[in-house]
Amino acid sequence: MATVGVVKQPARGVRGPIILRWLRLARRFPLGAFGFVCIGLIVVMALTAPLVAPYSPTQVGTGLPLDGPSTDHWLGTDQLGRDLFSRLIYGSRVSIIVGVIAVGVAASIGVPVGLVAGYAGGWADVLLMRIVDAVIAFPSLILALAIVATFGTGIEVVMVAIGVALMPQYARIVRAQVLSVKGSDYVLAAKATGAPGVRILLRHIAPNVWAPVLVVATLGLANAVVAEASLSFLGIGVKPPQPTWGNMLLDGFGQMQRRPAMSIAPGVAIFVLVLSFNFIGDTLRDALDPRLRGLR
Repeated sequence: MATVGVVKQPARGVRGPIILRWLRLARRFPLGAFGFVCIGLIVVMALTAPLVAPYSPTQVGTGLPLDGPSTDHWLGTDQLGRDLFSRLIYGSRVSIIVGVIAVGVAASIGVPVGLVAGYAGGWADVLLMRIVDAVIAFPSLILALAIVATFGTGIEVVMVAIGVALMPQYARIVRAQVLSVKGSDYVLAAKATGAPGVRILLRHIAPNVWAPVLVVATLGLANAVVAEASLSFLGIGVKPPQPTWGNMLLDGFGQMQRRPAMSIAPGVAIFVLVLSFNFIGDTLRDALDPRLRGLR
């Protein structure tokens, strides 16, 4: 007796539809695709720094001091004979880590503050938002400077300082989103059924704030990178010999006439990374905003 088997369809390439989908998105948002590719390359470079960098970033005397580009040193050397290309690669690690952790600190403080202030209202809203206004009263870089000057230098202090300085953006935008949705029918229906406030806040209101928070977080990464570079350039950020793009700018500041590449290389790296984050943030805003989605 012949057995009837299930005829299996030939496996279709899983990658094909995914690649086509990415190509359609890249065609629709070319700037976002450019930013995504640039950030992806920088992240890969940071993760594979020990494999990509030809020298240790702190190794002194790898070449002649202030030597120009060559086959051994693609970007030349600094005043201590350290390889600039290796320091540039390892400096990307600091920028990525500081940006991600600082944004995480800002969001972990600002999002709960905005949720509670917007949903609770009354005195809680007034108290929390006045604290946020007090933080906003200080320019973010000045506030970060004050925190670093108070608690000392170091990468951990720098990340927390930048995160605290960026926190008000998240608190204000989350509060605005909560105020816009807490009067919606589904929220009122949940209240009518006797659902506790915490459940309503976390299950019915919080999901509506993630889209703008994601956009602000992407743009916040750019601000965090600039803030870290500024603090390191001023000499109160991440301390040498650990390389960062900011202290590389500081090292090259006094050698602009003789070795401009010492400042140009980290400056271009900061420019590309910040621009890429801004491109991705603008793309996410356009893609997640239903009012703008229909215009494309």
